[in-house]
Order: sequence, then structure tokens, then C-alpha cells
Amino acid sequence: MEHNSTFPIKLSELALLREEASSYLKGVQWQQGYRAKNKQAEKKEDNILLYLSRATSGTDTSEMASVSKTVLALKKRLLPNSVAIPFHLNEALLQVQEGLTIGIWLKDSYYDASGLSSLNERKGTLGQDQRREMESKMHTATAFMLFGSAYYVLHKLKDQASDDLSVLKNKFAGIPEVSLQSPLKGISCALYYFEKYLSHPEMIASDKDVVDFTVVYFEALIDEIQLRISSLDHTETITDRTYKLENSEFAVSGWENVFMGVAKSVEFNQVKFTDIVGNRDAKHFARRLTERILSYDFTAKKNPFQELGGFMPVFMGYGIPGTGKSMLIAAIATKLKEHCDNLNIPFLFHPMPDTLISTFQGGSAEKMVQWMKPLQDPTRIIFAPIDDAENNLQERTQQGVSAGVKEVIGVFLRYTEGAYAVNYGNSSIGLFTNLPEQLDKAVISRIQGRFKIDGARTTPDFLDQDYLWWRKLENTMPGFVNMEDPAYKYLSDQELAKNMGDILDKVEKPTEERVLEIYERVEAKHKGDEHAFFAELYKGIQGQFPFFSSRDVRNIQSAISLRLTDFDLPSDWFENPELYFQKEYDTKYAMLQELMKENMKGLSFSDVRRQEVVRYLDNMAIIADTDFKRKVDQRVNQMNIHLEAEKEFDKQNGK
Repeated sequence: MEHNSTFPIKLSELALLREEASSYLKGVQWQQGYRAKNKQAEKKEDNILLYLSRATSGTDTSEMASVSKTVLALKKRLLPNSVAIPFHLNEALLQVQEGLTIGIWLKDSYYDASGLSSLNERKGTLGQDQRREMESKMHTATAFMLFGSAYYVLHKLKDQASDDLSVLKNKFAGIPEVSLQSPLKGISCALYYFEKYLSHPEMIASDKDVVDFTVVYFEALIDEIQLRISSLDHTETITDRTYKLENSEFAVSGWENVFMGVAKSVEFNQVKFTDIVGNRDAKHFARRLTERILSYDFTAKKNPFQELGGFMPVFMGYGIPGTGKSMLIAAIATKLKEHCDNLNIPFLFHPMPDTLISTFQGGSAEKMVQWMKPLQDPTRIIFAPIDDAENNLQERTQQGVSAGVKEVIGVFLRYTEGAYAVNYGNSSIGLFTNLPEQLDKAVISRIQGRFKIDGARTTPDFLDQDYLWWRKLENTMPGFVNMEDPAYKYLSDQELAKNMGDILDKVEKPTEERVLEIYERVEAKHKGDEHAFFAELYKGIQGQFPFFSSRDVRNIQSAISLRLTDFDLPSDWFENPELYFQKEYDTKYAMLQELMKENMKGLSFSDVRRQEVVRYLDNMAIIADTDFKRKVDQRVNQMNIHLEAEKEFDKQNGK
């Protein structure tokens, strides 16, 4: 749902609530639930959870927890000879207090917006249905308050925490229980366990551990709340608006919990384009992608190639297994990282994780939002590959497709062309797949550039593939590979193409039978290159392929624009960034327009247009048909196996 209203969180209003937040840190009463105690009792004796329950084990009385007192005790332990509170301890306490203040403000806002305030004032006179409504809204208010508090704490402390929190996470045994019964109980329960962990001697060994643990704890609190979101009612006044803190970048938009710029770049193997054999189309496309994305202007927050029509926010590489998809992903990342380091600009390699599909309802959507949100960060160059894309973006109408896949696709569609779609021209998503026909049709329609990854295809390709293997032996043991060389200079065929014209065969007409029939029928009616020819062709294609839509036409237009901008950026621009990359946006745009005019010499717009239309329609029809053909081939193969088995059976039995 789109967040269509923004409300300010006013600092003057927070000032009135800070004392209440502070009082909770001084002390809260909490009585552990039966299930939480049992959960802890089942654990091994040395588990931290047992420590959390020892004080109340065997008794039904509630226990006092005071974060403030624990902080003082920690101060004495961490800085025994100083009056001052250690820096990180002080910072963590301050942000937890501020987080609680914001959480209380959000809770109050929900009370008013949802009508809970009115119900609460009349609680003595409510009927049964209204009492149920009040109870339900109270749970939602509490969840939103805790979520907002935790979200603010992470917003302030996440960047201060260590990159690797695995040691603390291993010690951390989770939050035994989360109460949503009422705001007071929600805060009391959350702070009770926070204080118990803080006071555990094994959890905090240094001042820095306090910030690290606080991040681990409040991340876990958000996870616990998100597990419960699907069971909450009356959430409309949460999901339809954004609350933005005055004089700050901090904002709460529904239940979204992804922080701009916190995604860390994933490690990858260094691969050069020359290490990849064949795949001329794919390597050329990848090289163009790196040059175009690097033209992004960080000041103007836009990319001149977007205006020229030569930028692809979503593209696809497809081919049979073993043709170099993973190598190509690594090569694109390597080239981008190399250029970004040289130009001194930040780079994020952001592949989709394998663990995206969740087993609980709504979990996959949450994870997908978390993955998609960093792509809207305008401060970095971002490459986001989705390897084996058919696993998470599978055709939704197929039998057995999980609810998680449907959630992931829903988020993908919204963030690539919908309510949340923002693209500054600094990020690109690459779908890589062996089975393009199994991708969801709506996902395929978002793809603005596509290329085949077909591996080695020529004799020189196979010579080079072998050469890359045996030259390592020859380098370490000269003369060991005592074989005659061919009359061919190794790797000369693997050089990058100058433009797509060098790669593409001259495409005159479609090769796919149904597309060709429509093409020839329309061509006979409209001789020459009249605009009406293309309009009539699209209409005919739509009659044969009902899923063909205006978005496909826009994708064809993008493909034509890509061809028109298919020119090299001069190498000295990369060597001397001030010649192009460091210039103002308008200057860069004018320079690219000049290159584009130069590139058009000898090119006919109508030829390029017809060529790209034919390529796209052929490609679309083949992908649409491949799944059916694969099923037919599998059936034929099964029948052949059956017939062969019958023959073998008759032979063995002397028939």
C-alpha cells in the first residue's frame, strides 16, 4: 500500500513525553509468563536464558528491572576509576530513551487516528464488540510503539556498531516473550529482558559491546514484532502514512524497517571480461551497462543516459546451464568496483540472497522489501544481480508456486514500476536465468534490456577455453604442454566488440513462425517504413499473444534507444575523471549528445528500429513457447525410454 500522507513528529511534542520515557528506564515491573519460563527451563544449564529466569524462577511475583541501575553498575565495571559514563554506554542509553519517546508519540498518534482514544475514554460503557475492538487496537498500538522505538534505536546506532556482530549474536539467546497486551506491558516486557541481558557478565566485556548488543537486541525485537504483523487488525492508519521526525532524515513508513545506506557490499570473485569465452553479446551489454551507470551525477541525482534513453534499471541475461552466467555477474561487479575505486565513488554489490523465501505469512514480502529498499539509495553506484531468477520470480499461475514467491513478485513489481518505484539512474537489477520461460510474465515485462549468454560457440572459442586452462600448466612448467599451436592468436576472438552492429547478424525478418506470418501480412499491407506498419504489427502480435501490452512496446523503444546510445566513452575520460565524470550534469548531457550524433553516422534509424522490433518479438515468442516445447520433449523422452525398456524386456525374456 502506498504511503500517501506524511505527518511530522514535532520536537516540541517529544519534549513533553521524554520524562515518561525516562521513568521506564528507571524501573519497570514485569512478571515472566509461564511459557517464557518453560522455554528457558528446557535449555541447557549454561544457557544465558536460564540466567534471565533465575531471579523469578519458582515464584509468581513480578520483578523490578532498572536499566538505569544496570548502566551505573556497568559504568563501575567498564570505567572503575572515572566519574564519566563510558561513551558508547552513554550513547546507547540516550538513543534507547529517545527511541522510547518516539515510540510513545507514535502510540499516541495511533490512539487518535484509529479511534482508540475515544474507546478508551468510554471503556466502562462499551458493549462486547467494542471491547473486542478496543483490545485489538490496543495490541496494534503496542506493536507499533515497540516497532517505532526499536527502529529509531537502530537508525541511530546501526552505523556505530561493529561490522561483524556474529559473536554477540551467538551469545544472544533471543527474547523469550514479547507482550502486546498494552503499551505499559509492552515496554515493561521489552526493557525487562534488555536489562537482564545488559547485566549478564558474559554479554558486555567492553564499552563497544554495549552499542553492539543494543543493535542485536532491538533488531531481534523488530523481528519478533514482524512475526506478529499478519495477526494484527486495524493497521490502516499505520500503513497508509509516513511519520517524519522534524529536522531529521528519520521516518517511519508503515512497518518498513530498512535503513538507507546500511546495506554492506558482498564479497565477490575478481573476474575480467577477457576471462569469459564467447558470449560477445553478453560481454558487450555488460560493458555498456558499466559505462552508463557510472555517468550518474551525484549532485543532480540523475543520469544523463536516462534522458538519452540508454539506461536499463532492469535487464536479463539468459542461457543454458554452464555458459558463464555467474562469471558474467562477477565480471560486471569487478569492472564497476574497479572504475568506482578509480573515480573515488562508493559502490554496492547487492546480490539477492538465497534465503529470501520465508515460511511464515508475510515474511517473504518483508525480506524482499529489505532487499529492494537499498536500491533507492542515491549515494552509491549499485549493481543488484538475481542469479537463478526463476527460483524466486517463478510464474505465479503455475501449480505449486508458494505464497512466498507470490509475495516476492508483488514487492518486485511495486518497486520496479509502481507506487515505490524510484530510480535515479545509479542502480541496476540484473536477472540471470537458465529458464526465462519460467519467469512470471509481469516480471518479464519489466525487463528493458536482454541478452543471450550462450558460452563458447565457435572453433576459436573452444580453442580459447582450452588455452585458459592449459596455459597455467605451461606458465608454471614451460614445455610441459608439448602440443602444436594453431594458426590463430589465442584470445583474439574474445576482444570486446565496438558496437552491437559487429555482433548482430543483419536481421531482416523474424525467424519464429507465428511472428513471421503476422510480419509478412502487415508488411504486404504497408510497404516502406511507415509508422503505421509498426502500429499494425503490434496489434497483430497482440491478437496472437494476448499478454503483449503497451509495456512491451515501451521495452522495444528502450531497446532502440540502447542501440542509438551504443557508443564507447573515450578511455581518457576514465583516466582523467575531470574531463567528463566530474563535470556538471548539463555539461555531461551535452557531451553525450555529441557522441550520440557521431555514432549515428552510417546508421539508419528505420533500420535500427525494424531490427530491434524483430529481435524483441522473436525473443518474446520463443520464451513464451519454450516451456510448452520442453514439456513435449520430456514426454517424448519418457515414451522413448518406455519403448526401449519394453524392447529390452522382450529381449531378456526371449520374446
